[in-house]
Amino acid sequence: MVMTYQVIIKRKALKSAAKMPLPVQRKLKMLVNDLALTGPVLPAWPNFSKLSQDEYHCHLAHKWVACWRADEGEIEIEVYYAGSRENAPY
Repeated sequence: MVMTYQVIIKRKALKSAAKMPLPVQRKLKMLVNDLALTGPVLPAWPNFSKLSQDEYHCHLAHKWVACWRADEGEIEIEVYYAGSRENAPY
């Protein structure tokens, strides 16, 4: 049985993602799909890193990043930021 994760994107992240160029929005969709299929740890993504015990981030493009959190052992992943690197909450 393959375990899938439930990915929730915060409303604020969706609003800022709408301002991204379309190719970057597509990458965000791919990221969400990868999170749903494999979970919160995605070392293959550019500049992936663990920000804290349960928070992670990666680059979608040179100027754009996404941040998410997932409690260990939970199947829910929350994308709480998607936007420019300069405004990233880390």
